[in-house]
Amino acid sequence: MRFFRRTRLLFSATFITGLLLLAGALLVGFDIDEEGRVRPASNGVLAQGIENSTDECVVCHVDQTPGIVNQFGESDHFSNNVSCSDCHLVEEGYAGSVQHPNEEFYVLPLSSTAQCAECHREQVAQFNLSRHALPSYVAYAGTDPLTEDQLAMYQSIPERGGIDSRNRNSLHAMEGEAVTRFACETCHNVGRPNPDGSIGNCTACHIRHEFSLEQVRKPETCNACHIGPDHPQWEIYSESGHGISYLTGGDDWNWDAEPGNVTTVDFPAPTCATCHMSGFGLSATTHDVGDRLTWYLASAISSRRPAWEENRVRMQQVCLACHSNNFVDDFYDAGDALVDSINTWVMLSDWMMQPLKDNGLLTAQAFDEPIDFTYFNIWHHWGRTAKFGSWMQGADYVQWHGAYEILHDLAILREEVDAKLEEAGLEPLDLPDNFPSIDAARDVVGSQSE
Repeated sequence: MRFFRRTRLLFSATFITGLLLLAGALLVGFDIDEEGRVRPASNGVLAQGIENSTDECVVCHVDQTPGIVNQFGESDHFSNNVSCSDCHLVEEGYAGSVQHPNEEFYVLPLSSTAQCAECHREQVAQFNLSRHALPSYVAYAGTDPLTEDQLAMYQSIPERGGIDSRNRNSLHAMEGEAVTRFACETCHNVGRPNPDGSIGNCTACHIRHEFSLEQVRKPETCNACHIGPDHPQWEIYSESGHGISYLTGGDDWNWDAEPGNVTTVDFPAPTCATCHMSGFGLSATTHDVGDRLTWYLASAISSRRPAWEENRVRMQQVCLACHSNNFVDDFYDAGDALVDSINTWVMLSDWMMQPLKDNGLLTAQAFDEPIDFTYFNIWHHWGRTAKFGSWMQGADYVQWHGAYEILHDLAILREEVDAKLEEAGLEPLDLPDNFPSIDAARDVVGSQSE
């Protein structure tokens, strides 16, 4: 009897273990929904959707480029019956097209904004008015490569103003294509003209082929370009109160919230997209990233944007979702004052360089002697950083990567200018004893305007 009891227990244990293993195996491919029903897991749904697809491109590329097909299968495009050919298939002779290998039809290897505009016309139109469009490309390439139509388009963009790109054009030419392909162009080609005449690359931000709403809303996406000494928005954001909130709690935010209706329930603190693009509060969604900005902060000497008053109202509508009117008004007053101070320091550097220009003591070639770099860094690195840091609330970038570096390079610039003047038999600069303080800068710059 004891033998049979042991055998029965062993059989029962084996049977139950088998059931548990079978259930576990089944649940790997299935999930339980809110109502307790067993449903295929996402990978199972994806695999089933791809397997049953009648899109000829998917049928072929599931073997040729399975990673791309899997990304596409996760996208809203796939679930809304947007096919590969809707974005890539074009007529023979279409600019930029190539014949598909071993086939009679033609495709665009990289779909252009002209294809995106078929469904996203408003977004493309907004993008075309932004600094992400032609102004971004012109920053390194200049206007010579533009067609007449593209030049007219560029000149009609209010957002093109405020920045003299000649120095950056010079750097691009000096470094050479082998370098710049992986440097300037990687970011600034977000606004490069396409062979078909359309402008820009939507996939610079909306990474193909998922085109994930969560991905494009997260600040790491902007981090691809907005980083480094001349525009360290990612670093500034990361040390700000907004960034700390995101980095410590962002996993629980509602990244799939319906566009145009985002609230503080979805995002307790703002990301880059919340402030600059998302439909939030009374501010409508936009793909013009300058639509809510007051100043041309990236300029050597910042001026207000053409529609700065309306822009400010739209940005403040975002701020007021969390902050009081008094806080927002005080913050804007303080930010404006900071910009005025940085402008004054940059104008001082211009004043210091002027005797060299007046006396022909500078070479025609840009960046061929140390003084060119010192002068450029004052505004292009440290001035910008201090301005961005103030408006994005990153104290370290206002101080040690901003104002301090400006003071440091102004002191160096003085020695470099004086050395050239004295070598030419001219008097050195006459600067106040408290140079290079902001008070000294105001005294010098103010005396020039009287």
